[in-house]
Amino acid sequence: MNMPATVTLSTTAFNPGSVTLVGAGPGDPELLTIKAARAIGAATVLLVDDLVSDAVLQHASPTARIVHVGKRGGCKSTPQAFIEKLMIMAAREGEVVVRLKGGDPFIFGRGGEEVEHLREQGIEVQVLNGITAGLAGLTSLGAPLTHRDHAHGVVFITGHAKPGITTESRGTDWQALAATARDAKLTLVIYMGVSSAAAIQADLLTGLPACTPLAIIQHASLPQQRHALTTLGGLTTTLESEGLGSPSVIVVGDVVRGVAALARPEATPTRQAA
Repeated sequence: MNMPATVTLSTTAFNPGSVTLVGAGPGDPELLTIKAARAIGAATVLLVDDLVSDAVLQHASPTARIVHVGKRGGCKSTPQAFIEKLMIMAAREGEVVVRLKGGDPFIFGRGGEEVEHLREQGIEVQVLNGITAGLAGLTSLGAPLTHRDHAHGVVFITGHAKPGITTESRGTDWQALAATARDAKLTLVIYMGVSSAAAIQADLLTGLPACTPLAIIQHASLPQQRHALTTLGGLTTTLESEGLGSPSVIVVGDVVRGVAALARPEATPTRQAA
């Protein structure tokens, strides 16, 4: 009888002159992976996004140099080219560099762009995944993103196009996406969609019923988390009436009924501080 091969945990080294892109998760420091916490502790230089909570930085060495490089939709941001330049300079100086990002580096975190640029410069780079806000947000409300009866898949999509990209050129075709979500029974998880909510809502309503359940989750996993349950037809009015803004994720689909079932029947929309 053949015995299964021994499985060992990775012992990733964080070498001088290297860069590690680390997903800090949605905010709750207890949602960090063990490997992410190790990388943060090993770093001599950390380049930190705005959405990374201060509690996550408690894992950093007291001697580490922490540089805040804000990247938040709708606010003044550190230019991406400047952040990449800082990473390259620090790595070439022999630092152990961690680029610390909210959520996951490869889900709307520009991680792909940074990896490409670093490798072009001959910099050793690795990526450590983090829990993305779209998953953590709905999970915190007790509902899944997929369900055998209600959702056969999930689409993570940004509501904020790259500067210079318009709906008329190469932006998201929300009408086509709505038809696909309807026909394939998909959950839509929309990041950075608050500022474009009216346009997104209008296009999605061409393919999805106005009664489609919808959840808005602001500050997912943090003590100040708030959420509202409504329908696709009530998206913009709920954002306004509940005072919900960025950073929020918008989840559209029948899986949201799992949250609604836990709420008071008369409360539409419902809101609750997590």
